[in-house]
Amino acid sequence: MFKTGSLYVALAFFGLGLVLKISTWFRHSIGDDAGKILPTTRMAAAGKGILATLLSRRIFKLLEVFVGDVLLQRRLLRHEFLSWFAHMCIFGGFMMLLVMHALSKFTTSVLFPSYQSTLNPFLFLRDLCGALVILGVALAIYRRFMRKLQRPPTSPMDCYALAIVALILVSGVLLEASKIGSYSLYQDMVAAYAGREDEATLSALEAYWVEEFAVVSPAVHGPFDSDTLTRGRALHEVSCIECHSHPRWAFLGYAAAQAMKPLALAADRADLSTILFYLHFLACWLGLAYLPFSKMFHIFSSPLSLMANAVMEKGRSHPANVATRQIIELDACTHCGACTQHCSVAVAFAEIPNVNILPSEKIASIKQLAAGKRLTASQLSTIQQGMHLCTNCYRCTAVCPVGINLQELWLSVREALLQKSLPEFLLLSPLALYRGLMQESMPPDRYRAPLDRAREAISAACNAEALQNPRLVLEPGSGKMPGGLSASLASNSFSSCYRCMTCTSACPVVRSYADPVQVLGLLPHQIMHAAGLRLWDLILGARMLWDCLGCYQCQEHCPMSVRTADIIYELKNLAIQSTIDRWSRKSGEKS
Repeated sequence: MFKTGSLYVALAFFGLGLVLKISTWFRHSIGDDAGKILPTTRMAAAGKGILATLLSRRIFKLLEVFVGDVLLQRRLLRHEFLSWFAHMCIFGGFMMLLVMHALSKFTTSVLFPSYQSTLNPFLFLRDLCGALVILGVALAIYRRFMRKLQRPPTSPMDCYALAIVALILVSGVLLEASKIGSYSLYQDMVAAYAGREDEATLSALEAYWVEEFAVVSPAVHGPFDSDTLTRGRALHEVSCIECHSHPRWAFLGYAAAQAMKPLALAADRADLSTILFYLHFLACWLGLAYLPFSKMFHIFSSPLSLMANAVMEKGRSHPANVATRQIIELDACTHCGACTQHCSVAVAFAEIPNVNILPSEKIASIKQLAAGKRLTASQLSTIQQGMHLCTNCYRCTAVCPVGINLQELWLSVREALLQKSLPEFLLLSPLALYRGLMQESMPPDRYRAPLDRAREAISAACNAEALQNPRLVLEPGSGKMPGGLSASLASNSFSSCYRCMTCTSACPVVRSYADPVQVLGLLPHQIMHAAGLRLWDLILGARMLWDCLGCYQCQEHCPMSVRTADIIYELKNLAIQSTIDRWSRKSGEKS
């Protein structure tokens, strides 16, 4: 009665958690555009999209993805065999235990009316599935800690999930072992099925169970003669064989029972089997109730991610469905680290200790943003830095075993962060690939806004002149970099410049404009002259500094070997560092 009632309670908690989790798919969003779509609109769009897919030829694509990518995990197999094998062991064994054993009242008992947990093939299959999960977990631990690969850090969520699974398996095996060797449980069985037999026959049965079924008796010990075992076997076949297969089929529990034999009687007196039952049931209850909120929820969300990405097309799918799919993808991530292993810029993490550089770690930050959590400017800046340190190579998307369109996710989050008025200096290069990718999908003023905001932040921090006033008179400056900075500026090689304008003539940026001075403020040779006069505010206010392509044409053509391009690079870095230091000082004062 307790078991059935508790099972219903666990299922109720699981159902409630499932509803709450699914509701976040329609309530949470990435970016202002998605946030303007009402949850009811998104639910309606999802229903229409599902119905339209099921009534079209795309249903065959769904079936193909379900069999190939969901059941057989072919995407993971293409990535790495060992990872695929470990995942299949964990996934297959866990799901079989859940369906066949944990939910046996609703599944196995219905399909097999004569079902008993102590009968084959159920006895053997239960231990086989448990062994598969243990093997898969062992392989996962080996891959993470023994193999020298680029791995994402182990998160608390990973540990919680593994701890619950380990507790379920270990308590289950020990429970099975304690039942196998329990003398009190044996007596209960005899009283129920063979209580009418005479004392001699019951003694023979007890001897048979001690010899063959690993029961530990306080009074009966081997070795036994063949006549006693024959009489015991005869009574066993009449009274017990219909509901008890040989415990050797439960190879995990039987091995544990053999190891526990010296402690079996003490454990039986302490009613260890009952304690382990409640522990095992509580672990299963906790795992089921916690599942919608844990990493293990990807059992449900990953198939949805794979199938949604298989039938949704960029530019054709409803924006509401794209917004919903992206939130589902956040729950689908398994934190396997495949994206981090193939990331082009993951090596930068060794020099820049920002975990948001690693694709696998970006997901946790995006979840916080999507949930609308209040983050400080410093936290948002850290997330934004990690998002923009990306080469847009699409490797992460190509190798993701659960089909998450990571590249589209990064693009959406970048734009959402830029709309929060946080300057991003990596956009200042005219070769910033991200702005190029986004140029066709937004109005010109919205495209230029983040670039202008970043330059304005530098101007404010460095006390640079207004960008709208490029025609300033060159006058001697203070001789110090704004913000107290000093610079070698490429060993001051600009002092050799005699303003022949060769660098300006070679510059492709200058040649792109009919009136370059009006647009760029200062030309390359003027930047060298201004550096000689230490007019740092004038230089940092010039658009030429930020529109430089870094092609080195100016430096290669300079007759005096002035390191023009190197100087411009150093000036950029100094200006950005000055701005970051100013923000850091302000944050320290506020805290």
